[in-house]
Amino acid sequence: MQDNFQFDYFSLLSEPRRPWLDTDLLKQTFLTLSASAHPDKIHSASDADKADATKKFTELNAAFHCLAEPKSRLLHLLELERGAKPADIQQIPAALADLFAGIATTCRHADAFLAEKSSVTSPLLQVQLFERGQDWVEKLNALQQTLNALREQALTDLKSLDAVWMQAENNSRTEILPKLEELYRLFGYFNRWQNQIRERVVQLSF
Repeated sequence: MQDNFQFDYFSLLSEPRRPWLDTDLLKQTFLTLSASAHPDKIHSASDADKADATKKFTELNAAFHCLAEPKSRLLHLLELERGAKPADIQQIPAALADLFAGIATTCRHADAFLAEKSSVTSPLLQVQLFERGQDWVEKLNALQQTLNALREQALTDLKSLDAVWMQAENNSRTEILPKLEELYRLFGYFNRWQNQIRERVVQLSF
């Protein structure tokens, strides 16, 4: 199935194809494999050797960044195992519906506050608005903490599935793929919502 894709990043980094990887060990492997191909090490090589080394380094770098992050690692694993990307599903899981609504509402109000803040020129009013802005930062940080806790639980579930995956025979691993796809989607929601919250916290800090 992997013929449908340009690279098997697990193979490229000499890692077993699995749902969980230790990112510190993965980084050590990447640094070891990419050392000889790093641009700083090939400045005196021929143009052909430089091109080959640059291509190798680029591929290894892409593999590391893909496998180091749970969402992209799971997507790549699912693609390799199934030969196709998971279908796009826009519906939020019922268990996350209230959290999604809370994040959307808080971000919308924070955006309205930021718009109000940007139109104020009076130094006194700016100070007052800064204090109000800190209240919004606290609300956003509380949502961020909730997301962090859910993400940690998802990582724990991923480690558990990884243990089952490694013990299973190849032909029985297909039964685990739907659960891995659920986690892939969860990490996608968490990443997107965390980015939205961080973006507004940064804007509110100025």
